[in-house]
Amino acid sequence: MTLKTTKIVIKYSLGLLLLGLLIYAFIPEAEKVDLVSVHRGDVVIALDGEGKTRIRDIYVVSAPIEGRVMRIESEPGDNVVAGKTVIATMIPADPKFLDHRTETQARADVLGAEAALSLSESKLNSALASLDFAKAEYERSSALYKRGNISIARLEQMELQLKMRNAEVETARADLKVMESRLIAAKAQLVQPDDDWKQEKGPCQLCVHAPVDGKVLRILHESEGVIPTGTPLVEVGNPENLEIVIEMLSRYAVKIRAGDMALIKRWGGGQNIRAQVRVVEPSGYTKISALGVEEQRVNIILDFIDPIEIWRSLGNAYRVEASIIVDKAENGLVIPVSALFRHNEQWSVFILKEGRALLQAVSVGRKNDWEAEIISGLDERDQVIIHPGNNVTDGTRIAAR
Repeated sequence: MTLKTTKIVIKYSLGLLLLGLLIYAFIPEAEKVDLVSVHRGDVVIALDGEGKTRIRDIYVVSAPIEGRVMRIESEPGDNVVAGKTVIATMIPADPKFLDHRTETQARADVLGAEAALSLSESKLNSALASLDFAKAEYERSSALYKRGNISIARLEQMELQLKMRNAEVETARADLKVMESRLIAAKAQLVQPDDDWKQEKGPCQLCVHAPVDGKVLRILHESEGVIPTGTPLVEVGNPENLEIVIEMLSRYAVKIRAGDMALIKRWGGGQNIRAQVRVVEPSGYTKISALGVEEQRVNIILDFIDPIEIWRSLGNAYRVEASIIVDKAENGLVIPVSALFRHNEQWSVFILKEGRALLQAVSVGRKNDWEAEIISGLDERDQVIIHPGNNVTDGTRIAAR
């Protein structure tokens, strides 16, 4: 090959190289995408709600009488035993202060009761004297009757007189007791709060005991004072007898059935707690949301399934969140929801096919906020694009990011 021919070959080679570089520079670069493989798994359909724990049976211990309650020394968390632990001690209330008119009237009542008592004592003495005379008359008549000096009718008349005098004495004695009690009652009206009036002595005049075994939950009336009948004193319950109350919007509550499983989340522990729906309350209520919107809510009652060792640290009225499982697809083809989009009114995805994006229509079964069940259109070996952007179309060259 001559020098001239060599120069021509080199010249054309450089030209072809430059042309190739130019063509390569204008070839579109492959679009970087995130790929996920289709896999088999379960798709769980759950409804989330917030609520709180609740002791199933809370007993409010109230004052059984009107009176003075001593300061309650129990503290929240103290153990109590049914019928043995003293929750509160009560004594009668102090008498009321007397104004001048009431005191004057009470003193007049005392004077009247004392006079009536003296009159009763006089009547009793008179009755006793008449009884002694009647006894003497009866004894004389009995002696005369034995000697035949008087008739049987006269003796019976003396016997009747004796019985009548006995009855008069008993009546006088009963009347005396009535007057004595009236005097005591009249004097009681004069008792003032600062008087040293007699009270029953002992460690506990009226002891209010715990109704059940458990713990003291709340002290509703701690200080000493005079209270009316029925005043709440203490709340008592068993913290190990917990249930969960979840507030659910009514449009979601209609999908929940008794027996549905649930997971208790974000309660403060290291793991989720398993629970089960016991009751969907049949009556709803209106609640104002944080945005000021009226919402109809329904209480869902859950029971714990996991042993108490897992959730023992929970107490009454602790906040929890629950995911109640209302449906489940088992061992199906699963992809992220972020891979799905609507195309020609049908669910579709982009799959990786020979380095390019291929538009593929799919049939979707159950889906939640994260995953979807694919009934048809994909195989387990396929890879789908998640979050496909506007740059990805059917046939676009793609590469894994």
